[in-house]
Amino acid sequence: MPNPVIVEVTRGGIIESRHTGAYAVRDAAGKLVASAGDIDRAIFPRSAVKAFQCLPVVESGAADRFGFSDKELALACASHNGEPAHVMGARSMLAKAGMQEAQYECGAHWPHEASTQYDMIRDGEEPRAVHNNCSGKHAGMLAACVHLGLDPRGYERADHPVQAAIARIISETCGIALNRNDAAVDGCSVPTWALPLASLARGFARFASGAFLAPPRARAASRLAQACFARPDLVAGEGRFDTIAMRALAPALFVKGGAEGVHGAALPGLGLGIALKVDDGAKRGTERALAEILAALIPDARTALAEQLEGEVLNWRGFRVGQAVASPALSRELAAIAIAPRRKARVP
Repeated sequence: MPNPVIVEVTRGGIIESRHTGAYAVRDAAGKLVASAGDIDRAIFPRSAVKAFQCLPVVESGAADRFGFSDKELALACASHNGEPAHVMGARSMLAKAGMQEAQYECGAHWPHEASTQYDMIRDGEEPRAVHNNCSGKHAGMLAACVHLGLDPRGYERADHPVQAAIARIISETCGIALNRNDAAVDGCSVPTWALPLASLARGFARFASGAFLAPPRARAASRLAQACFARPDLVAGEGRFDTIAMRALAPALFVKGGAEGVHGAALPGLGLGIALKVDDGAKRGTERALAEILAALIPDARTALAEQLEGEVLNWRGFRVGQAVASPALSRELAAIAIAPRRKARVP
């Protein structure tokens, strides 16, 4: 059965576009709080799991050995804009680990932030791997190699020990056994592991609460979340959904988006995790649906995310010509969970 429409885009009072998708809200034990669509079909979470990919950097002791600050750990979890602060942070991580930009295997692309890109063009500067939105994550992986005494060459390949450790951590955190058949190559060349939204939501719930995680992993997850709460500007960048949401709602919310319409969120106070994918991969649909889900679960979210919930569609003169809104089906589902009791999950 196809996934339901969860977001509609209107123009002049007429529905112009529809975004279908699926989402799951679960607790750490796997109890399903709310869902829609096919949450058991495997999807690639892409960058939504960057915090999970960073767990071995903290668990292994690399973060302590190299003295990574909150801003550097936040950057290791980031899909950043390539702003100067992001680039400086990635270079600092490399320098602390004794590594060079030439050892990056993430590839180069222009910064996402327009003014930074324009400055580089005016200065005749070409984009480098350090401008890649994943450069913080890759710096963390290289640091883990140094700390563990591993050859950093090929650190991006699925058969490298660092990637094997990440796959094991994702498996254990999400409660699902991954194998090589579940792997593909992400945009930054590291493996991306396919898993169902139901499992991904459970992983975010465990990341949020520490429940069902070994104490060292629970402490590592908490440390990474706190780093992102302290520096949400480094997790994405100015004007980006993840930065806006965590700046307004932390420590009630950890949120991380990925490519192709995927988003994950951890709600520490409730011990819940959210995983969402819009079928057409459109960020517009994903962020609009996630804002509605957060508003149903977190009391302050409707005010904090008022602009995102408004979903205005503007023309080039800045006039409102339409709106992206929750579908009637999504609104009905969320009305039911909005009145559910909210209590902090207990760690077993």
